[in-house]
Amino acid sequence: MTPFEFADSLVAAFASSDADRYFAHFDPEATFLFYDTGHRIESRADYRAMWSAWEREAGFRVLACTSTAQRVQEYGDLAVFTHRVHTVRLLDDAEDEVFERETIVLRRDGDSWICIHEHLSAEPASD
Repeated sequence: MTPFEFADSLVAAFASSDADRYFAHFDPEATFLFYDTGHRIESRADYRAMWSAWEREAGFRVLACTSTAQRVQEYGDLAVFTHRVHTVRLLDDAEDEVFERETIVLRRDGDSWICIHEHLSAEPASD
């Protein structure tokens, strides 16, 4: 699987709100930096626990996700995937939209790839 194919699979899993399939794309020791979280998330399990809390407490669900301006840069057994993300989600019984930019660091894992770090930032007002 190419890094592009892997990234498409990751986005598709997120877009379908399939938590099991989505989190299977991440190494257990992956770290996460989100602009709306005041700390680094230290593992896949910690992020999964946050996701579950969002579902339980706010009815969180991803309704759609579009990835644009994709770029993958390969460096041997590592790759960097950057893109713009437009997400429609359900939160507290209301639909909302978020526009973000994301960088994901991938590591080769046999014939595929696995995410080892994700950094998400808000889309600037204008570019």
